[in-house]
Amino acid sequence: MTAFVFAHGAGGHRDDPGMRALSKLLADLGIEVVRFNFPYREAGSKRPDPMPVLKASMRKEIERVRGGPLLIGGRSMGGRVATMLAAEGLACDGLLLFAYPLHPAGQPEKLRDAHLPQIEVPVLCFNGTRDALCRRDLMERALVQVKAPWTMHWLEGADHSFHVLKRSGRTNAQVLDEIGEAVSRWALVHD
Repeated sequence: MTAFVFAHGAGGHRDDPGMRALSKLLADLGIEVVRFNFPYREAGSKRPDPMPVLKASMRKEIERVRGGPLLIGGRSMGGRVATMLAAEGLACDGLLLFAYPLHPAGQPEKLRDAHLPQIEVPVLCFNGTRDALCRRDLMERALVQVKAPWTMHWLEGADHSFHVLKRSGRTNAQVLDEIGEAVSRWALVHD
């Protein structure tokens, strides 16, 4: 069974509603989901640890579950940590990214893409078209330099939390269904 080490976002934690919903969806697809809290969350803080601490914490979880097919990734900041580990050469079979934070909200000039070309494993990345931390044109430009098989899946009308406006005619449940279908297709191709 494929294991997925799933890291939370900066404002979240291992059991927040978004993490639980995505974990259930992935578990229903036959993926063993391993969630964990970064040290700052375990300590009761809301201020993220420095990147070296985040990477060391995720690496520790990865080593704890290593043994079969392995995906790594996460929501927002957690996905960014996973991409940095993969870019540094950490062995894994692929990355699953949910709401990759390409830039801080309102600061599209501060791109977090310099390491992306070093990734060599397949990537499936989901971002909403209304995500304030990932402008579509900037992500598409950043991916021109990436040689790894990177599948970008845009969730129409979704924000950084994958929520859609009621007036869009879509529901949050439909967005989750779309994610599940895309993961199933991607997993078949990269198995």
